[in-house]
Amino acid sequence: MRFVIVTGMSGGGKATAIHMLEDAGFYCVDNLPVSLIEKFTELITMPDSGISKVVLGVDARAGQSFEGVAGIIDSMKERGIPVEVLFMDASDEVLIKRYKETRRIHPMNSPGDRIEDGISKERAVLAEVKKKADYILDTSTLLTRELKKELDRIFVEDAEYNSLMVNIMSFGFKHGIPSDADLVFDVRFLPNPYYIDELKHQTGNDKPVQDYVKSFPACTEFVDKLTDMLTFLIPGYVQEGKYQLVVAIGCTGGQHRSVTIANEIYDRLKSVGGNFGLKLYHRDVKEAK
Repeated sequence: MRFVIVTGMSGGGKATAIHMLEDAGFYCVDNLPVSLIEKFTELITMPDSGISKVVLGVDARAGQSFEGVAGIIDSMKERGIPVEVLFMDASDEVLIKRYKETRRIHPMNSPGDRIEDGISKERAVLAEVKKKADYILDTSTLLTRELKKELDRIFVEDAEYNSLMVNIMSFGFKHGIPSDADLVFDVRFLPNPYYIDELKHQTGNDKPVQDYVKSFPACTEFVDKLTDMLTFLIPGYVQEGKYQLVVAIGCTGGQHRSVTIANEIYDRLKSVGGNFGLKLYHRDVKEAK
């Protein structure tokens, strides 16, 4: 039997993940009261239940006691039930944006309360369960198709879970440094294609711009050294249990140099491989790879 508990931050993608797992053939139950989890587990694990893949969605919604969930997970494991915990997360900034877009009230708030307060309360309540999570998926920058791909890898293909998601991001300094960046690198030391008429309206996703930027020895040397540093750092982050690393590469407008180098770093790390996921995002360019 495969028994998956899906939990996490409200707005983090829990419902979407449950729907995707249901489509993958899991028997799914969402928002079951905490007091009924053990009874449900007892029934679903009976030999004649006929169910071999189960997803149980639980969260810290207002009015529901969540304190006992961590203990229930420990109890299930002690009884030999192969329970796995999937924790859906996102940055506070992204969660606030999602709530403002949907105009929903945070489940841990009363009307009139600030969204930030509800998020803070929920993080505190979920902290113990998050520590027990087997998988933590941060959906802050994940597209729906990318989330499905990661869920399929873990729960359908039984592939090795990438505990660390490395996000290679290009950006323009004139639009501000990304607030979620862990490592920031400035490539404005390279000549700017913007001042060449035939390259001005292209981006680092176009070969003429790439060829121009890469034509300078300093570019090759920088990419070599940055790749070497990242391949040194990433295993340490994996060992420490970090689940997201945002490597931000910036130039003036985020269109030419940073995009070219971000593409190159992404390709280099992809060829290296390892126990980490990899994502490429061009913040200030419309098209993304």
